[in-house]
Amino acid sequence: MVFTQPDRPAGRGLQLQASAVKQVAQQHGLRVEQPQGLRLDGRYAEQAQLAKQALQDADLDIMVVAAYGLILPTWFLQTPKLGCINIHASLLPRWRGAAPIHRAIEAGDAQTGITLMAMDEGLDTGDMLAVESMPIGPQDTTLTLHDQLAQMGSRMVVDMLKHPEQVLHQRRAQPELGVTYAHKIDKAEALLRVHEFTATVLERKVRAFQPMPGTHLTLNLPNGPETLKVGAALALSAQSVQPGVVQAVSEQGIDIGTAEGVLRLTQVQRPGGKRMPVDVLLRGWALPVGTQVVKPEPSP
Repeated sequence: MVFTQPDRPAGRGLQLQASAVKQVAQQHGLRVEQPQGLRLDGRYAEQAQLAKQALQDADLDIMVVAAYGLILPTWFLQTPKLGCINIHASLLPRWRGAAPIHRAIEAGDAQTGITLMAMDEGLDTGDMLAVESMPIGPQDTTLTLHDQLAQMGSRMVVDMLKHPEQVLHQRRAQPELGVTYAHKIDKAEALLRVHEFTATVLERKVRAFQPMPGTHLTLNLPNGPETLKVGAALALSAQSVQPGVVQAVSEQGIDIGTAEGVLRLTQVQRPGGKRMPVDVLLRGWALPVGTQVVKPEPSP
C-alpha cells in the first residue's frame, strides 16, 4: 500500500498530475491512497477515517515515510505493528525540520547524511536506527546533494527492511546536544543582501537555494532597476571593496562587492530571458563597472 499526496494541477493547462510516487506504485499494481488530510477531527475527517480503515484492513508490519508532506497523527504512527520509519536527510539531531539539505549547505556544514528514524509524535525527534554520512562538496547544490542522499537513503532503507526487528532492537535515542532546526525556506530569503553579508555566506546561499527558490538581486541601471536571478556564484577574497557595487565585468563573471569580499556571479538570468553563463550574456549586454545594487531594507 502506498500513501501519496492528492493529484495536483501542473503544466500550462493546469491538468491534474499524479505524483511520481503514484505513477510508480500504479506501474507495480500497488494500492494507492491519497487522503487530503489525516486528522480524524479535521476538515478531511471523512477521508482520514477511510484511510484509517484501509490501514487497519491491510494489517501492516511497517511503513516507510519519505517527504510525505502531511503530519502523521498518533493513530497513524501506531497502526503498523513495527511503527513508521522515516528517511531524514541530515545527521540528526542536527537539522530537524523541513529543509535539512538547504540549511546544511547554507550553514557551511562539511558533511551531511541520512538518518533512519523510528517516528514519534515530535518533529524529527524519534530514535535513530541507522546513520550514514557523506561530505558536502564545494560545488554541491541542494539539487545535487538531494540526488546523492536519495540514493543513499533508498539503499539504507532496503537494507533495514531485510531485518527490521533486529534494526529496531538496536534503536538509540538522539543526543540532547547539537539540536538545530531546518526551518522551511521563505521566499524573502532568496534576496542576496550584498550590503549586509559576506561573499562566502552569499555563495553558500546561492548553492543552497538551487533549484528552488533560487536567488536574486536588483541592479540600478540607467533605464531603471533590473532584477537578475543568480544561478551560480563564487566567493573571492578582496582587501577593500565597496559593498553593493559592481567592481568588474569580464567573461569570468560579474564581480560585486559585499560586506566582506567579492561575489562573482557566473550564471545569471535577465527578466524574460534564459539562465546562461555570464560570458554568453555579455555578448549582447553591456553592464557598466560601478553599477550599484539596489539596497533593500535591513533584514530583521
